[in-house]
Formats: sequence, structure tokens, C-alpha cells
Amino acid sequence: MRKTRPQGVILLLITAIIWGSSFVAQSIGMQSIDAFTFTGIRTALGMLFLLPFTLVINKGFDLSRNMLKKGLILGVVFSFAQNFQQFAFYYSTSGKIAFITAFYMFFVPLFSVMFLKKKIAVLTWVSIFIGLIGLFLLCINPAELTNINLGDILALICAVFYAVQIMLIDKFVEDGKTSGVQLSFMQFLVAAVLSIAAMFIFENPVLSDIKTAAPSLLYSGIMSCGIAYTFQILGQKKASPVVASLLMCLESVFAVITAAIILHESMLPRELAGCLIMFGAIILSQVSETLSAKKQSQASEVSS
Repeated sequence: MRKTRPQGVILLLITAIIWGSSFVAQSIGMQSIDAFTFTGIRTALGMLFLLPFTLVINKGFDLSRNMLKKGLILGVVFSFAQNFQQFAFYYSTSGKIAFITAFYMFFVPLFSVMFLKKKIAVLTWVSIFIGLIGLFLLCINPAELTNINLGDILALICAVFYAVQIMLIDKFVEDGKTSGVQLSFMQFLVAAVLSIAAMFIFENPVLSDIKTAAPSLLYSGIMSCGIAYTFQILGQKKASPVVASLLMCLESVFAVITAAIILHESMLPRELAGCLIMFGAIILSQVSETLSAKKQSQASEVSS
């Protein structure tokens, strides 16, 4: 398993901060336009934002069959994840969607064990379950616990696709040669094409409504897609997928903190406790990885 480095932690923390701060914009935008329209325009903006960076950094495009295959697969999975989450806003609350989506931090190690036969340290599993407890306290009103609806199911499906996306990125960048910026660009290109096609087939986009949602679309498209998802890919080059998923699910924590700072929304004691528990889970996951790396190093020394 790839060792987590400080650069990866920093990039993934920035990713979580941007995602958290843009969560409100995503919800507000849905008040004016439909789900496929929001996702299509959002991912198209992310793609256009990354285009000059892709051309400059890579001095053109890598049009190899391998890169195109990676971009197509990642883009399809990413498109499903984005749209399932977007449709969840029709039926469920932002807090529940954030909590259920963050279940990808549980699905990533579960799928790693089931399909990739990877071993996950017991302490890492403990940190994951502690993180889920923290997310529950942060996002869920206990009174809503039994009120399961279609939006919650869509958010859970979204979490599965995000887990697959995280694992695909880990697989695609393991050679150390794949351009993270171009991979992100192609992810948005495929997602934009699929979502915009669905927008014209299933929805009736109105220009005036799109203009109303423009601030939300611009922030979500440029910051959340163009910058944050690119940082995700670059950060995962320097982090194990399990720790990466734990770091990125801090978006829920930063969403609450951002709302408190910018919108002057007060935080309940339950929410503060959830934030502290989440940060504790991240620290514990780092300790677990350090101990695992030390054990592997000692084992290799003995065998040699």
C-alpha cells in the first residue's frame, strides 16, 4: 500500500476544505436548475478551467490508448457519482446526504479487502468506525434517523461510486508517470458529455434559470471541480487510498465550520463533538499507517 506523505495530506485537506465550502453552493444551485443541468455545466466549467493547465504542464495531450482508457473509465464512474448525489438533493437534506456520501471511507477499505485482497490494519478499521461516529454526530439529527427516503438511497449509491473512483485513481497513478492534471481534465470531459446529453434528453434547461444559478455553478465548477478534484488526484499520488478517503470525508466538517464562519450559523455541542471525533479518527489512521510501515520495515530487515 502506498505510503502517505505530508504533501498528499496537505493537498487532500485543501480538497476537503474546498468541497466543504462549495456544498452550500451546490444545494443553492439546485433551487434554480435540475440535476443533470447542474452537473453538466459544473463539470464543463471544471474541464474548461483545466484546459490551459493541461496544455502548458503536459505540453499538449497524451493521446495514448492507455491514457484515453483511464480517462474514459474514470469519467464514467465520476459522472455516475456526481449525478446520483445531485439527484439526492430532490428528496433528502444536505446533512444526511453529506453523511451518507462519506460512507465511501468505509467502502474503500471494504472493497480493497474483497476485490484486491489487500490487508487493512485493525487500527485503521477502528479509525474508520470512529470517523463514522463523528460524521453521524456532525450531520445527523437523531430525530431524522428513521426517516429513510429515496434521496438517502441515491446518496448511498453515490458513495459506492465515489469509493470506486478513489480506488481507480489509486490504480491509475501508481506508475508515477500518469499526468494527474490531464486525468482530471478527461474525467470532467467525459462527465460533462454524459451529463449534458442527459440534460437535453431528460430535462428542459432554461437560460434564465441557469443565469440565476451562475454564482453557484461558477464556484462549484472552478473551485470544487477544476481545483479540488485535481488536487484529489495529485494528493492520492502521495497517499494510501484508505487514508485519502478519511481525509476527504472531512468535507462535512469543513462545511459546518465554513457555515459557522461565513453565515454565522451556530454549532451545536453534538456537531462540535463530531468535528473533534473526526479529526481524532484522522490522527489515529496516521498512527496506524506509521506502525504498519514500521512493522513492514522490520519484517523486511529480518528476512534480508
